[in-house]
Amino acid sequence: MTDLHWLPTIPDWRQRLRALPDDPATAWDNAIALANARLNFVLTNALDEIIHRILPAGPETLPTKKVRLAVLGSSTLTHLLPGIRAAGLRRGIWIDTYENDYGQYLQELSETDSPLHDFKPTAILIALDAYHLTAGVTAGMDADTAEAALTEKLDSIKEVWRLARDAFRCPIIQQAALPVHLPTLGNNEHRLPGSRAWFVSRLNAAIRAMAEQDGVDILAIDDRAARDGIGKWHDTALWHRSKQEVSPTASPLYGDLVGRWLAAKQGRSFKCLVLDLDNTVWGGVIGDDGMEGIALGQGSPLGEAYTAFQEYARELSRRGVILAVCSKNDEANALEPFEKHPDMVLKRGDIASFVANWQNKADNIRAIAEELNIGLDALCFIDDNPFERNLVRQELPMVAVPEVSDDPTGYPVALADGGYFEGLSVTDEDRERTSLYQGNKARDALKAAVTDLPSYLRGLEMQLIWKRFDRIGMQRIVQLINKSNQFNLTTRRYTDEDIIAVMADPDAFGLQLRLTDRFGDNGIIAIIIGRLQDNKDLYVDTWLMSCRVLGRQVEPTTLNLIAQEAAKLGARRVVGEYIPTKKNAMVKEHYARLGFTVMETTEAGGNRNILDLAAFTPAETFIHVVEG
Repeated sequence: MTDLHWLPTIPDWRQRLRALPDDPATAWDNAIALANARLNFVLTNALDEIIHRILPAGPETLPTKKVRLAVLGSSTLTHLLPGIRAAGLRRGIWIDTYENDYGQYLQELSETDSPLHDFKPTAILIALDAYHLTAGVTAGMDADTAEAALTEKLDSIKEVWRLARDAFRCPIIQQAALPVHLPTLGNNEHRLPGSRAWFVSRLNAAIRAMAEQDGVDILAIDDRAARDGIGKWHDTALWHRSKQEVSPTASPLYGDLVGRWLAAKQGRSFKCLVLDLDNTVWGGVIGDDGMEGIALGQGSPLGEAYTAFQEYARELSRRGVILAVCSKNDEANALEPFEKHPDMVLKRGDIASFVANWQNKADNIRAIAEELNIGLDALCFIDDNPFERNLVRQELPMVAVPEVSDDPTGYPVALADGGYFEGLSVTDEDRERTSLYQGNKARDALKAAVTDLPSYLRGLEMQLIWKRFDRIGMQRIVQLINKSNQFNLTTRRYTDEDIIAVMADPDAFGLQLRLTDRFGDNGIIAIIIGRLQDNKDLYVDTWLMSCRVLGRQVEPTTLNLIAQEAAKLGARRVVGEYIPTKKNAMVKEHYARLGFTVMETTEAGGNRNILDLAAFTPAETFIHVVEG
């Protein structure tokens, strides 16, 4: 199914679309709401057309970076662009798109005076159709000839990546080839070296391996077509008439796959899955039916479906998604299955925040976000009850609420197809995220038990382990830079290539800081990038920290390190800048609190600050600092 089934249907959608031009000031927010509906190809195009007529260059202010996406390919791609732009709108991202002249992707990449170079993309999608990729491959080839053809094709794709990276230094996503070719041998197609169908399978596997080495992402439309059926994605008649490899009917989903990648690049994937309990995690109502009456586990199709959903939620947790519970229940009743039911897959220790009471769910979701110290726009809430879903959508429009029925077999499908937790990589910190939050609870308990802050900090037995940027930690470094919003002084976003450039620059340093204490490892909690200027000022290009370690003297300890590394580069002063966003107001006075002198302020509310290293005295803290 290529429709956006996880999104709700809005009954008066067309009337609301027609009303958009009436108030341009609210058009953007209203358009986002309309984009978060179950749209087909026609409705997607209608929304895209009207929002570009109202806001041809996008809204003046955005909490996200505008994206200039170049879609480079060998077939007709124009019909896919509205779906991509609408997918960005769905996530609050303005996307400008560029399509090369038909078949001219290589020429436009190579020629520096081409319209592509004038466009200056900030992201590039390489969309090469399977007919183009298998040109020259025939069933008459022997194994060696087919292998040589595969190598040649991989080399040509890699050259496209090189040209794109050298010209624009921006993220690249490579579309996997669709399996459009019919088999000529049958079930054992792999035994025909020159089979085009088998060549596409081999090519996709090889592209993935090559992309892993080159830091390129994959648009996995081959996997999606395998689930939906190739007939949902490709119409041979349309190919022959207009060279559209991806059918227009699949373009909203195609666009959404691209949109969720761009959102993940900006750190805008959701972080936390909030679970209702009754008829969502198990069948029945625990308060009425009791432990023996709920449907869960082996023995019934319904019970097995709830178990399967719990298993999927646990798998999400193991790759770094935070799990929370928001249930209308007495807490003791809600906890009982987690502690005593033999078929519960999820345990209490898997849940970072457990809220069960009789208050409305919108307020409880606010409490969960506050407890976890994450934004409401990082939460995805799943509930079988349409009243609760609509309440949360109305009260908290920034919270994702997938549309589901009362059939639990659809719950994991809605989460997976919706791409809420789209990731680009998985780090050790991701895998240990639940234990990090459990450790925070233990720290809070210690804080409540002591009578003064110094005793609490001393009792934590903290150790700050720092080291320069390296390739081993690069995934986590890029992830933090692109996800951190609140404690982030400049909110600059960087790619792998940008981090490698920092590592190679003799007049710059990049620091990754890890904090441990008696309750465990907090993981990488801070990233610093400093650049020496010609006047011998050390400019703090990036200073971001995890909010979960605030108030533990990490900030002055980090400044000690910055001053130390700045002095090694021969700096005389440290310059720190605050660039305001909608989410980082908490650090507006950060540099002033650390003893910097405020030199200037901006009309937007930012400031620029100076610290004279000759007069600087390192702060004494309860943190032991070691170089890793």
